[in-house]
Amino acid sequence: MRPEEDVMATVAELMEANLLQVFNERDDERRAKAIAATYAPDVEFADPEGVATGHAELNAKARGLLEQSPGFVFAPGGPVLVNHDLGHLAWQFGPEGAPPVVRGIDIALVEDGVIKKLYTMLLPG
Repeated sequence: MRPEEDVMATVAELMEANLLQVFNERDDERRAKAIAATYAPDVEFADPEGVATGHAELNAKARGLLEQSPGFVFAPGGPVLVNHDLGHLAWQFGPEGAPPVVRGIDIALVEDGVIKKLYTMLLPG
């Protein structure tokens, strides 16, 4: 594997971990371990509701989303797209086995093998 392919694989793995091991994880201990492995300590997560900074605020954000939506799950809405140190992943959120209630995209800036900045945008409709 060429060095740039290795970086692309890492970005793709981080994007999948962000969605499935962090925002889709209801167990606090497993989610905290995934956060430590996936994000920089001073990560900035921005969504339409505001900005969360650091592991603790990101963890609280993920927990809050899951607590207000029992039975809902996140799932990829397409493949991870990578451009150097940027990752993009479309996602969907809704009751397991049912059509999604919400769709969005995550865009992440990766530095030193972890997500440094994460932006979430909701898609209309």
